Amino acid sequence: MVDSIAIKRVNIRDYLSIDIEAWMNGPDDMDFRPRTQVNGNTFSITSATTGKEMASVELDDEQLEAAERDRQVELRVKFGVHGMHGRLNHIHPIIADGKAKKLANSNWKTVQPIQFN
Repeated sequence: MVDSIAIKRVNIRDYLSIDIEAWMNGPDDMDFRPRTQVNGNTFSITSATTGKEMASVELDDEQLEAAERDRQVELRVKFGVHGMHGRLNHIHPIIADGKAKKLANSNWKTVQPIQFN
């Protein structure tokens, strides 16, 4: 299950594009089923599993117009796992030699329909 979601950036590309960061509870956790909706000018992401609102952001007029026109959003998700990702206390001084012990983050991109209320 997703522990928390943070909306990092809202852009307009082909569709309304929203960059989010999703923090999972464990490395074997695969329960991420986002649902998107617009209520007024507030865009929100809810969990399909629990129905709980995970994150929301206010859209400006241009972003709201793009959402109403296309009725879908491109979610660009960067996943992190608590205890595995984040800041390291000691980083090897030469990152180029491959001994920096930095873990790879998984990224995901999808187009989701928007429900308007």
